[in-house]
Amino acid sequence: MRDENSKLEKWREKYGAIVIALTCLCSAITSWGDNWMLTVILVLGFIVCITIGIFDIKRAKVKQN
Repeated sequence: MRDENSKLEKWREKYGAIVIALTCLCSAITSWGDNWMLTVILVLGFIVCITIGIFDIKRAKVKQN
């Protein structure tokens, strides 16, 4: 049984994209210089996910008020 209002779901809505962005950044740093195409894709993924994460946090704050 899944509770849609659980703390984990709320946390995932708010911070999930930022966690993915940080994972992309860590992967990009570890692969730096080995495969430039992978590094570029991971950096672009970081930029997209951090942007989505910022907007998710802003939306959650507006929704909370």
